[in-house]
Amino acid sequence: MTEANQPPAVREMMARLISLPSVSSASPQWDQSNEAVVQTLAEWLRPLGFETEIMPVPGMPGKVNLIATLGRGPGGLVLSGHTDTVPFDERNWSSDPFVLSERDDRWYGLGTCDMKGFFALAIEAVRGLDASRLKQPLIILATADEESSMNGARALAEAGRPKARYAVIGEPTSLRPIRMHKGIMMERLVFEGQSGHSSNPALGRNALEGMHAAMTELLALRAGWQSRFRNPAFEVQVPTLNLGCIHGGDNPNRICRRCELHFDLRPLPGMDMDELRNAILQRLQPLAQERELAMSFSPLFDGVPPFETPENAELVRACEQLTGHRAEAVAFATEAPWLQKLGMETIVLGPGSIDQAHQPDEYLALSQVQPAVKLLGDLIQRFCLE
Repeated sequence: MTEANQPPAVREMMARLISLPSVSSASPQWDQSNEAVVQTLAEWLRPLGFETEIMPVPGMPGKVNLIATLGRGPGGLVLSGHTDTVPFDERNWSSDPFVLSERDDRWYGLGTCDMKGFFALAIEAVRGLDASRLKQPLIILATADEESSMNGARALAEAGRPKARYAVIGEPTSLRPIRMHKGIMMERLVFEGQSGHSSNPALGRNALEGMHAAMTELLALRAGWQSRFRNPAFEVQVPTLNLGCIHGGDNPNRICRRCELHFDLRPLPGMDMDELRNAILQRLQPLAQERELAMSFSPLFDGVPPFETPENAELVRACEQLTGHRAEAVAFATEAPWLQKLGMETIVLGPGSIDQAHQPDEYLALSQVQPAVKLLGDLIQRFCLE
């Protein structure tokens, strides 16, 4: 490989990735394609010997995943990240979110830590690697839509790709290994009754009163789950249920015909999302029938299952040894459950702090750059070369 077709230096790669807008959002006015980011990564990886496959996400025009593979074999290591960012408000930024700027020993820009920067550091870790020495393949995986639907990772799991033995997701963890996180469920509950004049309750069926009773049941369910499930590895050791927003009725002197509640549920590892939804239905359906209210209950999005890799897993032990930190638990969710579904031991471990993610003036501290490159190189040595 000649010097001319090498990928650019780390800073230049970072600047290029940051310059390519790839916001994903449930709001159509914000949502963008990630294809330019994926094509750029593929262009940098091919000269390093990677075979690159760009896979469209079904039903999502402009959204694609990248599977870039170096070497052959049944096992191997996946270095995985997402190519999208959250929406932003440029008025709150001190500099252009799409221009990499350096100040205070930090690189600022949208996606520097969450998490386009990871790709630049992973490619730097691969630079100069002799593919003929690989005993197991190295796969760099770049996904779409992690910040909104998780449909990129979901599509990969449904396709059964990629196959490997170990996966490291480079979300910002300050280079500390993370082996478990809670799940996320966001649910919609709707009651519909009959409006009427408030002077005579018999003229209608009050959806708002039904929702009041439903919220009492939901809080009782929460108390039950919190008494049964606890994990001391988490800062908040119990599953949580938050009643987030409610809309119902139109006037004080009318019986409320329709009421809608949105709530958020964060299950611990070991809790099944389908079982939780069934438990909610079993408590609320009799209540609705008794009050003659039509009821609908549905997810606002498909949700993210809780994730856990056992503490004695080979990848966990290796990452603890290489970083000097015990594997931890975090409150934020990742694509780990879908990589785990593909049969891989999975851990979350990357440069930058989650405290900077989703914030104006997002940055990656320069002090994290070389340690991250070395750590990724050590992981490649351990799981692909030895």
